[in-house]
Amino acid sequence: MLDPAPEPLLRLRDVTQAYRKGGTSDLLVLDGINLSLRENQIVGLLGRSGSGKSTILRIVSGLIAPSSGDVLFRGGTVTGPVPGVAMVFQTFALFPWLTVMENVELGLEAIGVAAAVRRERALSAIDLIGLDGFETAYPKELSGGMRQRVGLARALVVHPDILLLDEPFSALDVLTAETLRTDLIDLWIEGRLPIKSALMVTHNIEEAVLMCDRVIVLSPNPGRIALEIDIRLPHPRNRLDPGFRKHVGEIYALMTKRQDPHSPTIEGIPGTGIGMVLPDVSTNEMAGLLEALAQPGAPARVELSDIARALQLEVDELFPIAELIQLLRFGEMEAGTIRVTDGGRLFAEADTDHRKRLFAERLEAHVPLIRLIRRVLNERPNHIAPLDRFRSELEDYMSEEYAETTLRTVITWGRYAEILSYDEETERLSLEDFS
Repeated sequence: MLDPAPEPLLRLRDVTQAYRKGGTSDLLVLDGINLSLRENQIVGLLGRSGSGKSTILRIVSGLIAPSSGDVLFRGGTVTGPVPGVAMVFQTFALFPWLTVMENVELGLEAIGVAAAVRRERALSAIDLIGLDGFETAYPKELSGGMRQRVGLARALVVHPDILLLDEPFSALDVLTAETLRTDLIDLWIEGRLPIKSALMVTHNIEEAVLMCDRVIVLSPNPGRIALEIDIRLPHPRNRLDPGFRKHVGEIYALMTKRQDPHSPTIEGIPGTGIGMVLPDVSTNEMAGLLEALAQPGAPARVELSDIARALQLEVDELFPIAELIQLLRFGEMEAGTIRVTDGGRLFAEADTDHRKRLFAERLEAHVPLIRLIRRVLNERPNHIAPLDRFRSELEDYMSEEYAETTLRTVITWGRYAEILSYDEETERLSLEDFS
């Protein structure tokens, strides 16, 4: 008889997280999350902004309690901060008045470890992550990569069962991030990290495939698990290996897949009608990508993963640009690829004034909020309306944060297209400058 599988280190069962929005309704952030983490695994949480990745980390660490569902650590229910879990943050989160040694020792001091033992373990952690000789340096004297290494040492020094990594490389330049990823994986493969498993949040698809044994892809608004992928490639992994590229392409295809017609999305843009959350993208970013895609000799359909690698863009940088191109029918996304339409080629080849006219036409044709604003302004004798008039309406469909981002995006696009004017001081939209 086979022995039963060991209990996972961590298990989330039907976890839901909602926050109060206004006085009456709830904003659902996570919906029905079920996941487990076993020993000897690095698991990646991959998804767009709004998919609740960082919220999952805070729930796992015990910093916040879920609205419903269970969080189990080593079979016991999590009701507060978990001693066997440590976190590495995106923004280093070091105390500037403490030395490297003092920053690393801090976690041990908090749990009452004796001074001599603290020093020994801190020195060992500092040496492990490659900062030997910098024990007395202050954070301001270190590069970004070195500061993140201090953050890693501070988390590792408590010998956690689970290491939580919240986009640990996103604040670093490309070369520093790659070096730190490689060093971390090497330590993991060699069995030198004093942890059982790791759970990592990332926006970077290649990073997830490079580092993780399992990748959990989350869909946004609210966050739900869309897919789990086992990455069985041996370490060290080669980004050019066909198996590696296959996994990357599979994830890109999933994340650009058109949603079920019964879900509140249209062609990759969350929401429909007035409730459409607009991507925070400048017209220059859109024009730059269209020009690259429409240049002579370019293939008719291009892999998004190839674009991301060539331009060194992450999911939350590339996808919004591609989604705006698709929203305005300048391009079409399908199965992880993008194709420029005839309208997109016309825009890419046009001069500045013609581009503005084309952009204005597409905004009015395909962005319902633009049509609503224009209609309201046209109906008013002075052609002026406060921004709050539209902010309150949007908040019936989305969070305050998304409503604010969407309005700012519409203002930027409307100004470029010369179909809207906005006064920052009075916070009023108008048509006064345009016929």
